[in-house]
Amino acid sequence: NWKQAAAGDNNRSALIDKSNNLWIFGDNQYGGLGQNAPTNSHLSSPTQIPGTWSVVTCGQMGAGGVKTDGTMWAWGRNDLGQLGLNNGTPYSSPVQIPGTGWSSNINHVSQVANTDRLAIKTDGTLWMWGRNNEGVLGQNNKTKYSSPVQVGTETTWQMATFSGVANCFAIKTDGTLWSWGYESYGYTAHNNTTEYSSPKQVGTDTNWADVGGGKYASCATKTDGTLWSWGSNAFGELGGNFTGGGSMSTNSRSSPIQIPGTNWLRPFAGSHWMGCLKT
Repeated sequence: NWKQAAAGDNNRSALIDKSNNLWIFGDNQYGGLGQNAPTNSHLSSPTQIPGTWSVVTCGQMGAGGVKTDGTMWAWGRNDLGQLGLNNGTPYSSPVQIPGTGWSSNINHVSQVANTDRLAIKTDGTLWMWGRNNEGVLGQNNKTKYSSPVQVGTETTWQMATFSGVANCFAIKTDGTLWSWGYESYGYTAHNNTTEYSSPKQVGTDTNWADVGGGKYASCATKTDGTLWSWGSNAFGELGGNFTGGGSMSTNSRSSPIQIPGTNWLRPFAGSHWMGCLKT
């Protein structure tokens, strides 16, 4: 009866069932379980958080989600303003982030580690907040933001996701792929070593379909079913049948390379590994 599962970085996960009930379990550091319980507690089986929910996301020290009425809520660690509540106070139960119209699409909310978050509204605007390390919030600066700030003025964002280092990847409704944030070993796929703190288009192609952000390398699919990867290749994570022999700088790629096949569907990536579902 489950319809969504979200795994956190620090022993915490959450589930939403087909009746839009939210359930959470695992470690409660910083109140990340949203149960208003002691931070040294834990839950070894799913426990419900009141409300009707559309989507949930988990991070290293907290979690959050969008309810069916289009409101967004967050809880957990907040020393860097990552809860978007315009303060640095941690919360052990859900608190509403100002604004409405937040999208319930699973590809429209994301959280990286314990420092930054993003969300897309139903009007196609992209919003980000948190630590902003390496300019990952797309504001053309490295200023910390404790409440949501809009990325540019565009209203055509289709999906967005963080990678594990401090990068962001996004796809617009016109099929273009964009990236910004930390740059080393080609993480942002711009065929250079320049660090961008605002969105920059990756190449000129207009048929990108989905992207999976990894810690040191990432991958994406196109509408023609092809799969592409870039970044570090220390352990062969680019899938090109060659490795870097354990060195992140050896055989890395700063622009997308194609992985053979034309029936790739859903890309995903982690730390020194990646994968993809086929059709």
